[in-house]
Amino acid sequence: MRYFIQFSYNGTQYHGWQIQPQARSVQQTLTHALNTLLSEKFEITGAGRTDSGVHAQIMYAHFDYECALPENLVHKLNSFLPKDIAVQRVLAVSDQAHARFDATARTYQYHIHQQKNVFLDGLSWFYGKELNVDAMNAAAQLLLLHTDFECFSKVHTEVYTFDCAISEAYWTVHEDRLTFTITANRFLRNMVRAIVGTLLEVGRNQMSLAEFQQVLDSKNRSEAGVSVPAHGLYLTNIVYPYVSLHQDIE
Repeated sequence: MRYFIQFSYNGTQYHGWQIQPQARSVQQTLTHALNTLLSEKFEITGAGRTDSGVHAQIMYAHFDYECALPENLVHKLNSFLPKDIAVQRVLAVSDQAHARFDATARTYQYHIHQQKNVFLDGLSWFYGKELNVDAMNAAAQLLLLHTDFECFSKVHTEVYTFDCAISEAYWTVHEDRLTFTITANRFLRNMVRAIVGTLLEVGRNQMSLAEFQQVLDSKNRSEAGVSVPAHGLYLTNIVYPYVSLHQDIE
């Protein structure tokens, strides 16, 4: 039987989602909890991987388990897991369902605050420079007209294509806080943080819309802006075609 697990995490203390040697990861921590509570060793497959320090308001993974799930599994998992990982649901899905390959869209948000705020430390990036948000939004719309995002990809990464279909990209402002929202069918490593860093150059009037378009066309990471810090980035939504994914099982 295949199950999806829905959870969230504060990524501050983790070297990203994926298991790696000599480093603490979310996948390793969640796998250990499930293996311990279900008394069986198995792997879990995530919807994707987040980089070191990146957070997830919503994340899915799947695992296979042939026995009946124990009662109150969600409660037991949350009692066993550290305080920076929280499980919301465990959902029964078809045996062919895949947390990574079946996702049709993913949404990330990047959070910036422009006045020092001790309650946002580590959860939003403090960036006090004046920004032209209208120009940043105009540049963000150019992303929707493009498909090859090699210019925003981490170099020396092994991918079969740099093509991504971005369906929305925009900035919103609430008082001194800015949020960048972007949705696509897939993302490249470091892509969102590089996009945000480049859009900030537009916002500081250091890059024109024409120059931003040149960056998109260049396929050259060195033409784009610097990557912003990981702690402002959140995975906020993942879309699947399954009706059952929206029905609580556990």
